[in-house]
Amino acid sequence: MERAVEAFEVLEPGIQTTVQDLGRFGFSQVGVPPSGALDLFSLRVGNLLVGNEEGEAGLETAIMGLKLKALRSVVIAITGGDLFPTLNGESLEMWRSHLLVEGDILAFKGVRQGCRAYLCLRGGVAVPKVMGSKSTFLSGKFGGFEGRALKKGDVLHVTDLPTPLQRIGVCLPADRIPVFEKEVTIRVVPGPQNHHFTTLGFQTFRSSFYQVTAKSDRMGIRLEGLRIERRPDVEESIISESLIPGSIQVPGDGKPMIILNELVTGGYTKIATIISTDLPKAAQLKPGDRVRFEPVPVEEGHRLLKQQEERLGRFKGSFKCR
Repeated sequence: MERAVEAFEVLEPGIQTTVQDLGRFGFSQVGVPPSGALDLFSLRVGNLLVGNEEGEAGLETAIMGLKLKALRSVVIAITGGDLFPTLNGESLEMWRSHLLVEGDILAFKGVRQGCRAYLCLRGGVAVPKVMGSKSTFLSGKFGGFEGRALKKGDVLHVTDLPTPLQRIGVCLPADRIPVFEKEVTIRVVPGPQNHHFTTLGFQTFRSSFYQVTAKSDRMGIRLEGLRIERRPDVEESIISESLIPGSIQVPGDGKPMIILNELVTGGYTKIATIISTDLPKAAQLKPGDRVRFEPVPVEEGHRLLKQQEERLGRFKGSFKCR
């Protein structure tokens, strides 16, 4: 059996730093959402950079403040939003693997781009699986590190695996690194209840910018902007039904709300659903950012997903910087 060894001490926990993998599935009927990394692309790439399987558990941290002390040598990679990572006070390059040694201090100084960063460690964060996943379900208080966000003084363990020296310095090609702007266009597939809105209402939805409010978390992102007009012959609410990450609900105030990974059912109409390849853009939105929605055919969503997976497949086999 592989053993776990101490890797990091938490000096400062940052803002809602949690252990996340690709999520847990098949339990929505008992009210358990998928959880998992909000930006799956970044987690997957980070794991590949350090020689893990794509779905291994890493840390998801938001905005700023996380500070860790290395307790042993460990290979890491930081992906996702640029929260100004530093190593012993010096800027640390993202989307590249690095070797840390005992006593090194890793810190995230503050947002330069995006909202959430991912710290992947060789061997992955060693925590028990619950319902087939290591992901933290915060409101359920299980999974991850004792079912909660990290606290000062916590000690993180990793599975004790050989250090892959050939992976140190490996990076994602520059043209594949996502850019997270403060003004974002997110592609969506209309429906499943887009017919509940007037032609003018849907035009408002597709042509307006909406601003991200402070009422946003791992459950969803509330937006402020023009009201989306509903047909007068339909109710504001529907019978609660299953939700998936990327569903865009329109509650009674007519302002869209993006559903993320911690909800499984909802009773508001859903005007559209974000395509899989654009979910990382939603995950990286922070208060004050602005977003507009661009409807695309479902076939376009399939094409973009296939293209992304083909690129990731090629990256797995190359691990060469460009």
